[in-house]
Amino acid sequence: MDRRAFFQLKRKADIPSEKPYAGLRRITSGLAPYAGPWTTAEVAHLLKRTMFGAKKGDIDYFRSMSVSQAVDALLTISPAPAPPVKHYDNTGIAGGDPELSIAAGATWVNTPTADEEANEKRVGSWKLWWTGLLINQDRSITEKLVLFWHHHFATESFMYRNGIAAYRHYGLLHQMALGNFKQLVRNVTLDLAMLRYLNGFLNIKQAPDENYARELQELFTLGKENNPNYTEADVIAAARVLTGWTIDPATETVIFDPLKHDTDSKVFSSFYGGATVTGRSDATAGDAELDDLLTMIFNKKTEVSEFIVRKIYRWFCYYIIDGPTETNVIKPLAQLFRDGNWEIKPVLAILFKSEHFFDILNQGCLIKSPIDLTIGLCREFNVQFPATADYVNAYNMWEFVQIQAAAMQQDIGDPPSVSGWPAYYQLPQLHEMWINSDTLPKRNIYSDYLITTGYMRDNIMLKIDPVAFAKTLPNPGNPNALINDSLAILYRVPSLSEASKTTIKKQLLLTGQEQDYYWTDAWTAHINAPGDMTAFQTVNMRLQSLYKYFMNLAEYQLS
Repeated sequence: MDRRAFFQLKRKADIPSEKPYAGLRRITSGLAPYAGPWTTAEVAHLLKRTMFGAKKGDIDYFRSMSVSQAVDALLTISPAPAPPVKHYDNTGIAGGDPELSIAAGATWVNTPTADEEANEKRVGSWKLWWTGLLINQDRSITEKLVLFWHHHFATESFMYRNGIAAYRHYGLLHQMALGNFKQLVRNVTLDLAMLRYLNGFLNIKQAPDENYARELQELFTLGKENNPNYTEADVIAAARVLTGWTIDPATETVIFDPLKHDTDSKVFSSFYGGATVTGRSDATAGDAELDDLLTMIFNKKTEVSEFIVRKIYRWFCYYIIDGPTETNVIKPLAQLFRDGNWEIKPVLAILFKSEHFFDILNQGCLIKSPIDLTIGLCREFNVQFPATADYVNAYNMWEFVQIQAAAMQQDIGDPPSVSGWPAYYQLPQLHEMWINSDTLPKRNIYSDYLITTGYMRDNIMLKIDPVAFAKTLPNPGNPNALINDSLAILYRVPSLSEASKTTIKKQLLLTGQEQDYYWTDAWTAHINAPGDMTAFQTVNMRLQSLYKYFMNLAEYQLS
């Protein structure tokens, strides 16, 4: 891809498939273990793909390990986080509702409510809490994977409108993010949020609802590109298998009602080998038939494994899959996936340790999603947020970040459809969809805002401290080292020429002077007299201008 042409918003002709992209990258590397350099560049690449941003401290931490050790450390699931709390008031909530008994600062996740206003406030609380988890993530792939599975098993909270369902949806994806995919599909099938979102709780024998049965096959397991593929009759048969599952609103638990279940046998098409799911009528019928249905679907091993591996690849590696990548990466990973009984972790381990993942053509080639941009900026610059215990101010600051990402077209908890975010599946643009005439200015405004005036609410300031960031670098008193070390963290594309960096240095750090000591002296004056505000402002203003300029260049949008 011509990155600069893209950022100048040159329009490409519509194309029907990935085939016209074939050969553009000429990348032939495969899954052999990576044995190349292990420098800041490679560590930052790994972290920006598996986490949100690459903090200087995290880069140093993982650089002390081998590639294999670093990947193994990342492929762990973080402990379950403390639940969201009530940071909102009771305005608009009906009298007598259980929500009114929950104290400010206490969690609401164990108290069911049918009040629409209460649930709207809870869903908002959940989104802000989730944003806080992204900002405060540990050195693990957990949060990046949870968001990936949320995209894959997409639900829209504004449609199901239930705080407890939203919280448990996150919990399910967190718990099983690195587990068994087949079991994950089963659990998602009976997830509170999914049952509400795709009308599974209304699916009864007298009126089978096909919504989930269709997406189970088309979006969650098989994909729609296989030919031959499942049929409309298979959708209807699967819907009949899933009849009877419903929700007890008093306890927010999923239950099976045998009286609402279609007890006849369900016969599937030749795509499934004419398989039959035997009808049952007892209390275990729902579980037994669901297991039979999933066994039948997962017997299409090649189709399921290749479909899921391609989605993983697009999320973590690159968004175009050409012929050599299909042969050298997708197919062997899919073979590993199905031979490993659908365990997710081994697939990711092989991919992230491979020469293909670290191939130079796979570095700096993804456009940051809005969440990657907004969260990654805060993490890499170590923007200071209120402590989680200061829940009112913490949620207020998390809200600012969450709203910014949503304005850039990635609203956590609310992907635009059951297909997830189009940037991961919509040909021909794919990730290029993140950048348009509306979103690019918003990206620049966000970074400009945080590096200059900052965001203030209730006397709490959210702002990049460029001086503190510079102090984390090895030699900030040397303007050349300062620029190079900053770019090693902030950029993934080493596209600035030495001449460009010299010009930037002269104009922004040396304020038009020629000699490097104009910066070195200013920095030393601040270090020697940290309480001298004049000395501080001299370096602070120059660094603000430097980092603002870096974040406004196209390269900052690449991961």
